Amino acid sequence: MGNDNVTRAVRWFNEVWNERRSETIDELLAEGSVGETEAGILQGASDFKERVHGPFLSAFPDLKVTVEGTVAEGDDVVIRWRATGTHLGDGLGVKPTGLPIAIRGMTWQQFRDGKVVGGWDCWNQDGLMAQLRAAEGQGAIAENEVATS
Repeated sequence: MGNDNVTRAVRWFNEVWNERRSETIDELLAEGSVGETEAGILQGASDFKERVHGPFLSAFPDLKVTVEGTVAEGDDVVIRWRATGTHLGDGLGVKPTGLPIAIRGMTWQQFRDGKVVGGWDCWNQDGLMAQLRAAEGQGAIAENEVATS
């Protein structure tokens, strides 16, 4: 089952983030799924779409996520990823800065019957938001990479 879940996990990142396919969220998230994310606790597909997917893609319309590695054991898959984009929208409540971003993180997904029932994200969202807020008032933006250690 681990290989099937790795395929599903990679598919999640490619389709949900890179291809912007919200129907994949509905397909791969179990109805009672719970996600512990940098944005708080999320329950189900609609919560994820409203609080994470929509706002993040609105803020970074050119977002590209690359899966750099996976580790699987049983029904659990850990995904190491890198995301790049340009802050061109106000979906996160910060006026567009034009700031190019590069962030790294890890997501742990737990599958049951081919669907994600639990997820845990780890990346430095506070660092990203601090950079965007600082740049919002400066006008001219220099390229920076958000530290996510």
